[in-house]
Amino acid sequence: MYTDQELTIRPITENDMERLWELIYKDEQPEWKKWDAPYYPHKAMPYESFIQAEQDWIGDESYWVIEVAGVVRGIISYYWEHEPSKWLEIGIVLHEAGSWGRGIGTRALKLWIAHLFRTMPLVRVGFTTWSGNERMIRVGEKLGMQMEARIRKVRYYDGHYYDSIRMGILREEWDALQ
Repeated sequence: MYTDQELTIRPITENDMERLWELIYKDEQPEWKKWDAPYYPHKAMPYESFIQAEQDWIGDESYWVIEVAGVVRGIISYYWEHEPSKWLEIGIVLHEAGSWGRGIGTRALKLWIAHLFRTMPLVRVGFTTWSGNERMIRVGEKLGMQMEARIRKVRYYDGHYYDSIRMGILREEWDALQ
């Protein structure tokens, strides 16, 4: 668990499951999905179906909750692009519009990246987003990340093509900023 004022990132517990379902799977077309890879489909699911996968969420070190003032507001995650070379990518979703534009994502990712560099033998941490998510690109810039790739017009959404954006930061760059 890591804390920055009223913001905490921590592993998922059984008590978080109903809230996570409400945030992620309760609605068929949630507002957050317009920003988080909207070119991939999203399916709502009944709580009873979601809770059957409880063991996949609880205690999984690659998915943690973002809690603000004691309320779960989203998730933060990582996945291996290529584990043998320690190529790790991160993700974040703040599921409620009221959490956007307040610096919560930047603060949560700062804690998450620090945790990952502290606990894993990583050389680089990065993420992939799309050019339609300008807020996420700004978060990467605020964290000192570099634009590493722009793959042009490969994300089609709402009648328009967007670029895929890869951003990353090396351990030595991160350490120099701390």
